[in-house]
Parts: sequence; C-alpha cells; structure tokens
Amino acid sequence: MPQSVRSCVIVVENLPVPFDRRVWQEAQALTRAGWRVSVICPSNESFPAEFEVIDDIAIYRHPLPPEGRGALAYFREYAWALFHEFRLLVKVQRERGFSIIQACNPPDLVFLAAAPFRLLGVRFIYDQHDVSPELFAVKFENKGFLYHALLFFERCSYAMADFVVTANATFKDLAISRGRKDPSQVEVVYGVPDRKRIHRVAPEPRLKGDRRFVIGYIGIINEQDGVDHLVKALGELVARGFRDFRAVVVGSGPALEQVRELAASLNLSDFIVFTGYLNGESLLSHISTFDIGVIPDPYNEANDVMSMNKVFEYCALGIPTACYPLKETKRLLGGAGVYAPTLEPAGLAEACLSLMQDEALRARCSAEATRLSAETFVWDHEAKKYVDVYERVLAAVAARAGEKDIRAA
Repeated sequence: MPQSVRSCVIVVENLPVPFDRRVWQEAQALTRAGWRVSVICPSNESFPAEFEVIDDIAIYRHPLPPEGRGALAYFREYAWALFHEFRLLVKVQRERGFSIIQACNPPDLVFLAAAPFRLLGVRFIYDQHDVSPELFAVKFENKGFLYHALLFFERCSYAMADFVVTANATFKDLAISRGRKDPSQVEVVYGVPDRKRIHRVAPEPRLKGDRRFVIGYIGIINEQDGVDHLVKALGELVARGFRDFRAVVVGSGPALEQVRELAASLNLSDFIVFTGYLNGESLLSHISTFDIGVIPDPYNEANDVMSMNKVFEYCALGIPTACYPLKETKRLLGGAGVYAPTLEPAGLAEACLSLMQDEALRARCSAEATRLSAETFVWDHEAKKYVDVYERVLAAVAARAGEKDIRAA
C-alpha cells in the first residue's frame, strides 16, 4: 500500500494495547479525527493475539523474552523488541501505510527501528511517558555505563523527533534543557482517563464485608511501584491496633508474588485482597468501593517527577488519596491528597489513618478530587492538544514541500 498522508503507527514496547490506557486513548482520539491508526506493541497472557482490529485500530503484537535483571537481560529484551518492531513496521507500511511513526518510551530505542523510514520521508513523534535514565538508576542503583547510554539514547530520540509529546510539564522542561528542543516543538499531554470509561458504578459489596473502610490500590505491580510500602503501611496500622479496614490491590505485574509473600509474612491475609488484573465492569465495581486510594510509589529521583496515572484515576471517582509528598504528585493533587509526614511506610500509614479518622478531611479531599476531574483532568482537552500535534507535523511537512516546489521553479 502506498504511503497515506493521514495514517500513522504508534510503537510501544513496555505494555500491550489496549491495556496501555494512555496509548489506547491516543489511538482512539486519532481515529475519531480521521486518521488510519496502527499500533505495534508486545503481547502477554491477557492479550496474546498477534493481530486484531479493535475500534478500527489495527494492533500488531510481538512476544518479549522473560523479564530479567542486569545488562545482559536488558540487551536481550531491547534487541528482541527492536527486531520485531522493525519487522512489524515493514509489515504495517506494506499493508496499511503510514506517514508518521510515534515512539512511546520506555525505552528510548524505538528511534533505531524508525530511522530507515525517516530516510523515506516518514515523520517521527517522540511520546515521552517516563524518564528512562532515572528509572534505570533507581531500579539498579547504578549510574555507570548503561545509565549514560540511556541518556545518549534519550538525546537521540529528541534529536530525531519532529515533535515531542510529554506526560507532564517537568518532562517538557527536560526536553527543552536536556534535549535542546525548541519549546514550540514540545506539547504536554496528560494521560488523564476518559470519563466515559472510568466512572463510578455500584460498588462490589463483598470487598468491604464488616469493615468500615476500604483502602485501595490500582496499577501495575513492579518493584519500583511501592506496593511493598503499602503492605508494610498496612502492617503498621494493624500493629497500632487499627483494624477496621480491608485493603484491595487491583492489578498484576512481576512483583505480585513478592508482595503477596510479604503480606503473608506480616500476617495480613485477613486485611488485604489481591484481585489480579481486572477490566470492564469488574474493575469499575472494585475501585468504586475504595474509600481511600493509595499512591505508594516511594520517593526517588524518577518518581518525584512522574505523573502517576493513579492521581487521575482516583480523582475521576472522587476518591481521596494518601501518598508520599512527591513533587509532581503534590502539584497535581493539591488539596485532594494527604501526604505522608515521612518517606517510610510508617508515614504512609499515618496519612491513611488521618483520612480514616477525620470524616471532614475525607469529604474535603473527595470534593477537591471531583473538582479536579471535572475542571482540570479532562481527556477531551488533552486529546485535542494531542491530535493538534499530528496536524502541526503534517502542516510542517506540507510547508517544506511547498518551499521545495518554489525553489525548483
């Protein structure tokens, strides 16, 4: 199929689509705006199909090797992913065509698979979800060769990009300072949920049982996500004699078994429920039961500048939040959150306890969360900014083509 002007392909490595909510909403926004959208992503047990079409979006999936640790495991995973990403880019170009490739990080290596297509005139948008160098430094406590390699790959992604989309304003500052992008080439698009998909429904009554409060978590369960901090904070509450709660952890990930074992070792089986991965009405009924949402991501140089999806998801349901005082989280949540007085699980327990013991505080935080969701965290606004990026990239291409025609004449 020849290259189509209003067609694109989105490449994401770390999560399958439509499970990756941000990428899926972006793809749907482009489709509604008249673009032909394809997505390249990994497969997993929940999304095993190599190819399927959902809502007119063509999804091409590839396998990934098991997650490992260290330089060799990183090299194996990234090399495997790049091979499949390039292979599938060739396939998508042949079957559906595209004029723009959007690369979603982490990691910051998709530009390598996209580079040959740049020589053919295809445009490149870099969608920066995370700060990969800082994530690596936190996970492996190492700022050696691989850390500096990741900084280099990030700079390459910035350099090749016609436009950079960032997940928050802090990342935009990095694109300008670290990536030397002109501010006019960078747009902030927050990954807020579409209220048509995430909203209150009738709660799941079995979760609360005879307890007064449900303390909830929703998200991926990786080592860096701090679910172990949540489990330890629950242990602190029980040790202090506060037992009138049940915690519900909604989600799955590589560290799920590890935190299950931690909960068992702290004798918390009667206080915590691990649901695993949920979607649809089951997901909504579970999170609609939350009285308090927890963001347990601990303080580090990566988490401090991240926009946590849980901020937007809890606010969409008017749920007050207990969390650590991370810079970006505080900036987004403001008065909808109660912040741990210390950076340890005991501090997180204190924030949860404050919300459980003070009904007026819970009501104020809930009201502010609802206001933020209605006035600030609005996907329709973010979707417009995002689609406008694509239109601006196309306009720039057309302008350059016009200049060439004038020079040729």
